[in-house]
Amino acid sequence: MKSKPDGVTIGLALGSGASRGWSHIGIIRGLEAMGLRPDVITGCSIGAIVGAARAANNLDKLETWLRSLRKRDVASFFELSWGFKGLIDSPRLKGFLHEYVVNEELLIEDMDILYGNVATDLGNGREIWFTSGEVLSSVMASIALPGLFAPVRFNDRWLVDGGLVNPVPVSLCHALGADVVIAVNLNSDILGKHVSAKKVDLAAESGAMDSILGTIKSYSSNIFPGNHENSPPGMFDVLASSVNITQDRITRSRMAGDPPDILLEPRLAEIGLLEFHRAEEAIAEGERCVQRMSPVIEYTMENIARLFGKN
Repeated sequence: MKSKPDGVTIGLALGSGASRGWSHIGIIRGLEAMGLRPDVITGCSIGAIVGAARAANNLDKLETWLRSLRKRDVASFFELSWGFKGLIDSPRLKGFLHEYVVNEELLIEDMDILYGNVATDLGNGREIWFTSGEVLSSVMASIALPGLFAPVRFNDRWLVDGGLVNPVPVSLCHALGADVVIAVNLNSDILGKHVSAKKVDLAAESGAMDSILGTIKSYSSNIFPGNHENSPPGMFDVLASSVNITQDRITRSRMAGDPPDILLEPRLAEIGLLEFHRAEEAIAEGERCVQRMSPVIEYTMENIARLFGKN
């Protein structure tokens, strides 16, 4: 396939999945190598970040930074403070998004590609769609996973991660006018993996972060190595697995009622929830996923072209 069918609007729905979401970059690269450049991009959580970077033409900048990311760089985003709201330093995260993803002043309606993302109203559980307004603020709301990020205040409401209601926003893609939706589900093969997965030591090479990470260590046996194989799962193991179960079930339900035309499911079970330093592995798997699915993608697009009467 050298290009997408003429006149067919292609939507890309990028799902939630924390550090596994860097595979979205590989997915985008692989699809564009096939001539499938999205006209509409929607995202949830980490998908909102990568989608915004692509829609703002900053994907190269983001990818370059991610490929240089080390464990201690990830550790520097963690903090513990009085009045605990989350483990992630929100001002530092916002600064990262401003520098590598999207300018703080950019509006969604001014982007070259139609873009939208999803958040959740913490007060009533309703799904919130961002299709206008400040991109960066909307992304901060979409990624606000409870326990890790502080909720975001918006129009007198507290908003949290969109993965609680719509982990793979196919419906938003359709609403924005996509004729064909390619969806990326990051959570298809990870149930139970956090309880038994290889442990990762983010404290290594952390230098000045040792004191903070030493405190965080007591909360998480998933991020930091443990010595008791028969001990109950730690707090973070339970949190991560619970999030995975919830999002897997919600994703299955949502896509049963509103299925995508093409579903991509990269194999990311070995990458933990907060292993953001493993971007190269995730990106490479995204590219491999597109390669594995290329016969299905080409066949589907050819059928859609005939259906729409396009060349």
